Amino acid sequence: MIEQEIAQFEKYYDLIRDYLLNYSMQLLGAVVILIIGLWLSKKLADTTRRLMLNHNIDVTLSNFVANVVKVLIVGMFIIIALGKVGISVTPFVAAIGAASLGAGLAVQGMLSNYGAGLALIATRPFVVGDTISVKNVSGQVKSIELGYTILVNEQKVEITVPNKHIIGEVLHNSFNFSHIEGEIGIAYDAPADKAIEIIQSILQNEKCVASDPTPQVGIESFSDSAIVISYRYWTPTTELIENKLNINMAIYAGIKNAQIEIPFPQRVVTIKSDQRGAQ
Repeated sequence: MIEQEIAQFEKYYDLIRDYLLNYSMQLLGAVVILIIGLWLSKKLADTTRRLMLNHNIDVTLSNFVANVVKVLIVGMFIIIALGKVGISVTPFVAAIGAASLGAGLAVQGMLSNYGAGLALIATRPFVVGDTISVKNVSGQVKSIELGYTILVNEQKVEITVPNKHIIGEVLHNSFNFSHIEGEIGIAYDAPADKAIEIIQSILQNEKCVASDPTPQVGIESFSDSAIVISYRYWTPTTELIENKLNINMAIYAGIKNAQIEIPFPQRVVTIKSDQRGAQ
């Protein structure tokens, strides 16, 4: 038993020795090729990234392209090194192709998100800080990744949207701000022009209200018991709720301090007596 193991060991030893004797220079050449490939891939990847950044191309896209360049060059030098030591790369290429096909079918949803992410970065329909609305989801863009985009809504909740659900959809972009509408009713005998002037002054003096687009104030409608004054303004998305509440309170206080009546719903009932019955 021991003699068989010794004989087997000697057999493997002779194979390794013969291989090293026959391919020692090829092995050295393969190692040199790999070192050169790693050095060259790093240099070309850095150069690609730097050139793209100098041309104001998005950082995410620049890093992605640089990494692709690096992987392709390393893979090419690995194939050359394997051929140098007498290893046929044809079976490896076939296996990689089959594995790539299977992986592509398995992660096609992920790949579609990456493709959509590249399209978003290249076309730039929105940037970080913009407020967008797509597929009934809205919020301020926090980050744009290759596979997904992160939004933050007015409740400070982070929303992760796969990029494939953004490309090809109707996209609303209000940039840094969100639109708010409000209204307040005043009595019919109250001065509507004065109420409008008060609301305009409040909106113009509030720092949280954007000056562009300009806030809008006017008569919205004539209801049964009040003249409805409507106002529209824009405010940062991440502060939407607190700003809306503060503005509503300021407008209510301004109208009350000006002694402009805010009526409650009421109805006038007229009672007619039956004259014939009274006789």
